[in-house]
Amino acid sequence: MNYQINNLPERVAKPRNSGITMVMDKGLSLRQVEDFIEVAGTYTDMVKLGWATSYVTPNLTEKLKIYRDAGIPVYFGGTLFEAMIVRNQFDDYCRLLDKFKMDYAEVSDGSITLEHDIKCDYIQKLSKITTVISEVGSKDVQKIFAPYKWINLMRAEIEAGSWKVIAEARESGNVGIYRDSGEVRQGLVDEILTQIPEETIIWEAPQKAQQVWFIKLIGANVSLGNIAPADVIPLETLRLGIRSDTFDHFL
Repeated sequence: MNYQINNLPERVAKPRNSGITMVMDKGLSLRQVEDFIEVAGTYTDMVKLGWATSYVTPNLTEKLKIYRDAGIPVYFGGTLFEAMIVRNQFDDYCRLLDKFKMDYAEVSDGSITLEHDIKCDYIQKLSKITTVISEVGSKDVQKIFAPYKWINLMRAEIEAGSWKVIAEARESGNVGIYRDSGEVRQGLVDEILTQIPEETIIWEAPQKAQQVWFIKLIGANVSLGNIAPADVIPLETLRLGIRSDTFDHFL
């Protein structure tokens, strides 16, 4: 830090198991990645290459190297997994993970219909070759899961081998754990936390109000995902209570 401010919340040091900031890269150029790392690399724990953007991203190998040289793990968005599964290309997907030396794999079913025992089987298989992050929830705003179903799905996926489970929100933050207005489904979150350990969940929270809500509920070291590159520094100030939205919360 550039100077001393007393009595700020203590942040877990990297590499973190909690307090994770997962950033979504939706198509940054190599120069943009370099600039992003210069400014926000210290506060970024992992980067997701959004949905299947990796398929059309120029200079993908070079981009991955820049992230890795900065000590920031990168992984493919879950929609790529789904796009290949629905085309019976699971073996090809595994070869992709090996080719690009991915330390993580995201398993999701937000865009396809996949029997949950089959999804858990994929988690189990992939967990033998990489670290699995699985996503719970649908990208379809019409699909509303009851809290007990979220809990059952999360628990089963953790037992199958997921390191973390992601609570779905999309990059827009208006599905899954949120209403279409972006408002948090508070009762759902409260019920999930009665059964699923907080440190195993990454809450997708692309909007500032959502980030503030989770920081106030869980604390500075809540794990948040789908953060825009330009929002990493602002998010860190929210975590530390040096921005007006959380200023009084940590005094």
